[in-house]
Amino acid sequence: MSKTSQQNTTTDVSGVSVIHTQAHSSGLQQVPQLVPVSPGGGGKAVPPSKQGKKNSFVDRNSDEYRQRRERNNMAVKKSRLKSKQKAQDTLQRVNQLKEENERLEAKIKLLTKELSVLKDLFLEHAHNFADNVQPVGTETTTNPENSGQ
Repeated sequence: MSKTSQQNTTTDVSGVSVIHTQAHSSGLQQVPQLVPVSPGGGGKAVPPSKQGKKNSFVDRNSDEYRQRRERNNMAVKKSRLKSKQKAQDTLQRVNQLKEENERLEAKIKLLTKELSVLKDLFLEHAHNFADNVQPVGTETTTNPENSGQ
């Protein structure tokens, strides 16, 4: 079985070559492959903020450099303070929740004890009530309502 294939290469607007390959003898169509146009091939993706910038020499004594450094230092300080404040707020919230949890657990113990006392009172009352009530078939004839019959 001989395989003959045909390749068509097109270049996309984004600078990516697309190779279309078809195998004639097998009847199957292969999926297009993306190949970078540049010979170096795969590298790191460059973020949009750095695409237009080139590796130019930066004068560390220039006013522009000093202003950028000061703005960056202020942003870093602000970010660190915000992070520290967030950690403190979280710790404070954790402590509040622990205290609330302890209060609720104490309330549960108190209510459980109260429930136990009320159950005991109810059972005692039910037992006393059952002792005072006589079964229907064992009534005595000294009852004034039943003596006339």
